[in-house]
Amino acid sequence: MSRMSRLSHTGRTSKRDRTPKTYTRLTHPLVRDSRDEPFRQATWGEALDRAARGLSAARGTFGMFSCARATNEMNYVAQKFARVVMGTNNVDSCNRTCHAPSVAGLSAAFGSGGGTSSYGEVEHTDLIVMWGSNARFAHPIFFQHVLKGIRNGARMYAVDPRRTSTAEWAESWLGLNVGTDIPMAHAIGREIIHASLANESFIERATTGFEEYEKLVEPWTLSLAEKVTDVPAAAIRELAHAYARAERAQLCWTLGITEHHNGTDNVRALINLSLLTGHVGRYGSGLQPLRGQNNVQGGGDMGAIPNRLPGFQDILDPDTRLKFESAWDTVIQPHYGLNLTEMFEAMEEGTLKAVYCIGENPAQSEADSEQAIRRLRALDFLVVQDIFLTKTAELADVVLPATAGWAETDGTTTNSERRVQRVRAAVTPPGEAREDIDIICELAARLGHDWKYADSEAVWNELRSVSPDHYGMTYERLEEHQGIQWPCPDTGRLEPTYLHGRLWDADPARRGRLAPFGLVQHDPPVDLTDEEYPIRLTTGRRLDSYNTGVQSGGFASPLRRGEYVELCPEDAERYGVVVGEEVQVSSRRGAVVAPVWVDPALRPGLAFMTMHFPDEVDTNQLTIEANCPIAGTAEFKASAIRIEKLPVATQVR
Repeated sequence: MSRMSRLSHTGRTSKRDRTPKTYTRLTHPLVRDSRDEPFRQATWGEALDRAARGLSAARGTFGMFSCARATNEMNYVAQKFARVVMGTNNVDSCNRTCHAPSVAGLSAAFGSGGGTSSYGEVEHTDLIVMWGSNARFAHPIFFQHVLKGIRNGARMYAVDPRRTSTAEWAESWLGLNVGTDIPMAHAIGREIIHASLANESFIERATTGFEEYEKLVEPWTLSLAEKVTDVPAAAIRELAHAYARAERAQLCWTLGITEHHNGTDNVRALINLSLLTGHVGRYGSGLQPLRGQNNVQGGGDMGAIPNRLPGFQDILDPDTRLKFESAWDTVIQPHYGLNLTEMFEAMEEGTLKAVYCIGENPAQSEADSEQAIRRLRALDFLVVQDIFLTKTAELADVVLPATAGWAETDGTTTNSERRVQRVRAAVTPPGEAREDIDIICELAARLGHDWKYADSEAVWNELRSVSPDHYGMTYERLEEHQGIQWPCPDTGRLEPTYLHGRLWDADPARRGRLAPFGLVQHDPPVDLTDEEYPIRLTTGRRLDSYNTGVQSGGFASPLRRGEYVELCPEDAERYGVVVGEEVQVSSRRGAVVAPVWVDPALRPGLAFMTMHFPDEVDTNQLTIEANCPIAGTAEFKASAIRIEKLPVATQVR
């Protein structure tokens, strides 16, 4: 899709109902007899039969969305269903929406897509760089480790367009313009090289492509970086010297880096800094992509992605396919499947006609959400398996009530530090809701595959048999150690808490694959600001809310009440608006009406909104479907908007 074709204005304006929607648990299967009729309650037998018939008719035009909130075991069985029962690698999850660029960037550099360090190492490091991450709000558990590190003497720098709550704890805040992360990183790299602070022995031992990288960053002087990023040259120089001189340093990022049309390039630019200084492969030094949901890491590890089998093993490798084909008694397609973004494009083209969606809500989480809804409606068949009747479930032909992975299911999850941990059922699911694995296996049986798993441990043991990184993690050992980080290939020992220590080995044979510098260029946001759309909108999370609000939006909170468009005091004064006053917020794709909140953390020309309250203010009507060509992640962080004051008579009170 061309850059200009992404920018067409539709003139849509969202509804202005401010009543919070409360979602109630699904307790019985639902079916509809036609798309024009409402749902009716059905028996499990009828619902599963309907689902099986619809999916059977869609072989060759099928895609699956798996769930980053559900257990590893569920994700393993879900991707197995796609590959064995439906014969396709078209399986993906919300990892595509957030951290697919992190996986792609880390894999390109190190051959592995996981963060390189453990949470505990942040407590014992000397320098912490929080880049594009308001971890205090978005990752509060991890941020407690950050605070311990600061109390232990670590210095922290925050690189973010907003002076966030996280930045308030930093020694220095570098408030860069949205979409200028690569110029900032290149300028830091150039300064490190020119100040003779690069770790030359590590570069020579463990990396490739340094000479090309040195030429790449040479034009990015501190003065040029200041003009592009709007960060003072002295502040960039200070961070460069602090990072290079630190004995141990942690570089952490989240969606401020990844949710761009060049998100993978952004990640590679940050990885370059670790290679330049040797801040990887040692205790206390590493790279931390912080995951937003409890099992985003695990979903990918289990193979719920289109290019990797469980254990992050490449589908294109013949020996890998042969191993899984033998274990599963099937034939695996020898090519990558469609990722989430590509599946939506295939819906548009009419080549993907049926979807089995488990625990995801893409109707409200995708960029340009009105377009996503239109594409979902055009499907021949949609099965949704969830705990609530989400906006996506409302579009389905069959809805299957599942259990909550964090409270009603046994299994494991994997967090950002690659730690696999046990979860246990604590409450009984309501009504006729069933466990996800049981539902998938019932569908598989109706489609000719008799999978009998006695419990979640049986699924886990099958996964261990095909994934070397997980082989040493029995349920018993996970209990004993209160979680284990992968890789764990041996039942008799544990590996270090950090990855890629091999890069420091003096023996080239043990050092293995060297880490290449990423030769990435600056590419500004697709949706440029101009006289008609002069404000840059960036989006993110708030502390008290969760994703599309299905689980948190309908509950009263003393911290936040609904959605706002946040403006700096100068812009609020310029538009003549006050806190609580409604304005129309328009982009080249649509428009919403939202009340104003004034936040001094923002700079002139920058606005902030979230995706937490789409039933009241559908922010993703504004965001742009400009996708990273490598990872498929959309540019949620950089839309161009305008603010229009509404007549007093139209205000909703």
